[in-house]
Amino acid sequence: MKLLICAQAVDLNDPVLGFFHSWITEISKRCESVHVICLKEGRHALPANVSVHSLGKEHVYRIPYTIYRIRFVQRIRYVFRFWSYIWKLRGEYDSVLVHMNQEYVLLGGKFWWLLGKRIILWRNHKMGSLWTHIAGLFAHKVCYTSPSAYVSSFRNAVKMPIGIDTDFFKPKGTADPRSLLFLGRLDAVKNPDVFLRAMDILRRDGNAAHADVYGDPTPGREDFARKLKADFASLKRVSFHAAVRNSDTPALYNAHAIYVNLTPSGSFDKTIGEAMACGSVVVVANDAVRDAVPPAFLVDVQSVESVAAGLRAALALSDGKRKELASQMREYVVQEHSLALLASRLFALYNPAA
Repeated sequence: MKLLICAQAVDLNDPVLGFFHSWITEISKRCESVHVICLKEGRHALPANVSVHSLGKEHVYRIPYTIYRIRFVQRIRYVFRFWSYIWKLRGEYDSVLVHMNQEYVLLGGKFWWLLGKRIILWRNHKMGSLWTHIAGLFAHKVCYTSPSAYVSSFRNAVKMPIGIDTDFFKPKGTADPRSLLFLGRLDAVKNPDVFLRAMDILRRDGNAAHADVYGDPTPGREDFARKLKADFASLKRVSFHAAVRNSDTPALYNAHAIYVNLTPSGSFDKTIGEAMACGSVVVVANDAVRDAVPPAFLVDVQSVESVAAGLRAALALSDGKRKELASQMREYVVQEHSLALLASRLFALYNPAA
């Protein structure tokens, strides 16, 4: 197979999208050649049969939201570069994978259909629109991981593994049983404020747990992060840290016994699977892992008391029970959500009979 992948970024240093580098590497093992069109290109070390084509965002300084005209011109440039690539490379790919950004399908879908290219759209966001339905019509299959994803009800939707490299994300050493990790964008949707309020309840209860919060805000949303750090600056045994590369996260998971993720149901946050693969016990607000997480560790993000109760339950585990639970969680990821399994099922979808 000769494959074209359309993605947001190819960058090992990207704290959010760095994981996609391993996806491309795994996918390329099953392809004669892979061309990747991305909005932003950064550091990468991909196999020889992979070529990366950037739309050029890495060369553009972030522009204030008030300068709409300049931003509009940038986007027009991206569109024409995209059209140029898919036309120039048209003879070098027979199938297309669009990761997350439905805009690529909206811009290239009709062209790909006319040329007989088989299109798979990967989209896992809880929200959608008319444009999502149009993109879904162009795609032969629409992949998702969370039952709450907007596209899960589409007639051509297929539920997929989340794609964790379980050879890279694996247990190493023993962490302090009182250590908690909160890792992700420092945005309101991730509910770090709820986590910190729950930590304050534990502190007032005399619990000696300590937590590390890793992450930066999405550009343009820095006010929330600044206020968060100011409001909880006096909270003892909680430390704030900058975002880290995805390749550095296994060390963080392994340094903490408990991983906390309060992103609501609707998308299957990959960090949950990464933490489980590394042997961390997880406290989550996501129904997507209901089959693998004990009810006591599934919390209601609308209730600080519920989150605090989940943290207490995880911290109260005996060493033996924690190891048993951590082993079960890793096995779940290996069997149900490994990257190798994802690649195998993905390529099965390129069979016209699928």
